[in-house]
Amino acid sequence: MKVLPLDPANYPRHMLHADDRVWIEKNCYVDIWIELVHALGGEPLAMLAFVLAIDFEGDQWTFYKPPHDELRDLYGIDVQELNCWRPLLEHAVEHLGAGKLISTEADAWWLPDTSGTDYRSQHTKSTIVLNDLDIDARRLGYFHNAGYFVLEGEDFARTFGLDRAPDPAFMPLFAELVRVDRIVRQPRAELARQSRALLARHLARQPRENPVERFAQRFQRDLPQLQERGLAYYHAWAFATVRQLGSAAELAALYLRWLDADRYAVAADAYERISTGAKAFILKAARAVNAKRAFDAAPALDEWAAQWLLASSALKKTV
Repeated sequence: MKVLPLDPANYPRHMLHADDRVWIEKNCYVDIWIELVHALGGEPLAMLAFVLAIDFEGDQWTFYKPPHDELRDLYGIDVQELNCWRPLLEHAVEHLGAGKLISTEADAWWLPDTSGTDYRSQHTKSTIVLNDLDIDARRLGYFHNAGYFVLEGEDFARTFGLDRAPDPAFMPLFAELVRVDRIVRQPRAELARQSRALLARHLARQPRENPVERFAQRFQRDLPQLQERGLAYYHAWAFATVRQLGSAAELAALYLRWLDADRYAVAADAYERISTGAKAFILKAARAVNAKRAFDAAPALDEWAAQWLLASSALKKTV
């Protein structure tokens, strides 16, 4: 049973996941929505106003996600939590057979598209969208990260828990139903009109204080602990912090240029500087952590803080 007629071997990724992006993968949840909206014939750039409201939460930056009400208003996509009261595979048969997609948590250990990182290497929670299910062939077509892929055999069995003995202590995964029977494909002008309203909405939700300044203070306190715990701990920290900031900044720049390249040029340029700076920062900080040597992050972090303020101020003058 297949909801969307897609071929993993010939699936064209959206430009937000192009190889020349600073951050090809953003986070697992926003990535699946970029590709799912794209596969449904919509323009995912229109939904990205929410990235402008990210904040530093203390031990991480916002794990940013598209609000479900905005997905419904822009594209006609309805997302509801799936009550996993029976095995996930049974839910998949039920709902994919009815033309609904399922977004679900999954273990990246069994996702072959993560070959070279997590696949058969480490157990990492991620999010996928189930689209094409063949139980007899033990085959699944799924959205994950920057594209659309297929898994089979043992990966299929483990993803759905088929080879696991019943365990009364097993906690079901979090999953969502994605209804696409009322999909709306609006012209660019109308999408842009709605998206400008979302821009104003999310700008009003921006942090009152510069979040990069708070992050800079926390990083100076956390650096000794990062060096003590080593690279594995550092990479988990970097994903939760610098990667979320950097990837959100890149999306913000691309979104603003799509919405109105001239009107939002100052803010887009500022976000782009944060994005590219964050990419370089991850590598420099990794070397400092690995070598346990001093690392003066102040110049980079001060620059990001200034660019965040510049972008925020420029946007508020245009809305």
